[in-house]
Amino acid sequence: MTVARRLAELSVTLPEPIAPAFQYAALVESGGHAYLSGQLPKTGTDHGMLHVGRVPDEVSIDEARDCARLCVINGLSIVESELGEGALERVERVVQVTGFVASSPDFDAHPKVIDGASTFLVDVFGEAGRHARAAVGVASLPRRSPVEIAFVFRLRPRAAL
Repeated sequence: MTVARRLAELSVTLPEPIAPAFQYAALVESGGHAYLSGQLPKTGTDHGMLHVGRVPDEVSIDEARDCARLCVINGLSIVESELGEGALERVERVVQVTGFVASSPDFDAHPKVIDGASTFLVDVFGEAGRHARAAVGVASLPRRSPVEIAFVFRLRPRAAL
């Protein structure tokens, strides 16, 4: 099954990709891998945040999991945009996910939050979506985001399509 078909079955439409706000690349392709810069749970044309604040004080664990899922969707839109239409079919393996959770000092369920992203990646890519992962708690994130996630994907060569 294609990634496009799987996204359609999950009722997911990739949004317009969000351009970097500062001096960095959204995606770097190198050595058969795509390295994605940290994604925030931005939504809509004004790029507002799905939720803002720390977990669990201002944002529930379930809301933060939704944010993690949206980070993946935003990341997939960048892969498709930067590498060309159909690029998601080139994803051979999700190699690594690094997730950051803005949380209160005593919060310790960071893995549960980032699992919102991990579950969605497996839903989209099947076993190829299973990855190495870090789930880290931090004091704050840009724009008061509760979650930020960076990714590494292994890509099939263009000729292999």
